Amino acid sequence: MTEKILTTKKNGMVMLLLLLALIVVSIAGIVLTATLSGSVLVLGLCMAFFIALLIVSLVCLGGLKVLKPQEALVLTLFGEYLGTIKGEGFYFVNPLATAVNPAAHTMLNQSGDVKSGLAPKSEEEGKRMSLKIMTLSNNKQKINDYLGNPVEIGIAVMWRVVDTAKAAFNVENYKAFLSLQCDSALRNIVRLYPYDAAPGVDTTGDGVADDGSLRGSSEIVANRIKEEIQSRVEEAGLEIVDARITYLAYAPEIAAAMLQRQQASAVVDARKLIVDGAVGMVEMALERLKENGVVELDEERKAAMVSNLLVVLCGNKEAQPIVNSGSLY
Repeated sequence: MTEKILTTKKNGMVMLLLLLALIVVSIAGIVLTATLSGSVLVLGLCMAFFIALLIVSLVCLGGLKVLKPQEALVLTLFGEYLGTIKGEGFYFVNPLATAVNPAAHTMLNQSGDVKSGLAPKSEEEGKRMSLKIMTLSNNKQKINDYLGNPVEIGIAVMWRVVDTAKAAFNVENYKAFLSLQCDSALRNIVRLYPYDAAPGVDTTGDGVADDGSLRGSSEIVANRIKEEIQSRVEEAGLEIVDARITYLAYAPEIAAAMLQRQQASAVVDARKLIVDGAVGMVEMALERLKENGVVELDEERKAAMVSNLLVVLCGNKEAQPIVNSGSLY
């Protein structure tokens, strides 16, 4: 299905004035005919003509359409796609044409500062298809990452309709279709990444291990999710403007264990840094003592000094000095 834009001019005001004039003329003709006397056949034909003119004028009033900015009407005539009118203005279209919007009464979860669940004020307003950028705030999902750890993740997807014909006729309900495809794409992408950077993991598919992760590569993950969703909703006439990760955490059942692991890893890294620094300071101290000739130490005394310095530098608590008042040896 290909979108066809109707080139109907915005002549709604002209047609409104014309129809109002015809209605006035019809009513006046009916009243005047009813008051005249003469041939019954002629008067009957005149009465029928004015009544028919009044009915046609009233029916044509249904062809007047008002559109606001970033709105569209998908019109069908006796089941056949007639075309789409876009852009703000006052239009006159075929009064027998009907507007189609299969997602008129479907409300997606919006961002927290937007009220959702509001029904259209009228049936005609509900049939208008919005071309504005809208937000789908996807519910948090529990998905296993690359390492099999369950994580909870939520995304916000900015989208809009770019092909009204595809959105109306290619899928049953384009809003529900988008929501389902977002869930599916999110699962497909999240399972390719570990929560944190892990050794030996290829997240790009080039056969080389990298440092990609859900927590550290959120922009890359979001872009891949966007591209995945776009490829799935192309046939529905939708454009994915942007996608962002709004929530990311380990699932509650493993969150405490993962926190302990992260804390242990941080402690190990900190200890490693402390030991590296302490060893360097001990080496420097021994070299300075030897260069300046302050004291001559044998191997046993050097080992004792190294041990004492490492205990002092690597200890968690402040060292308590002990003064040796006797002989060094």
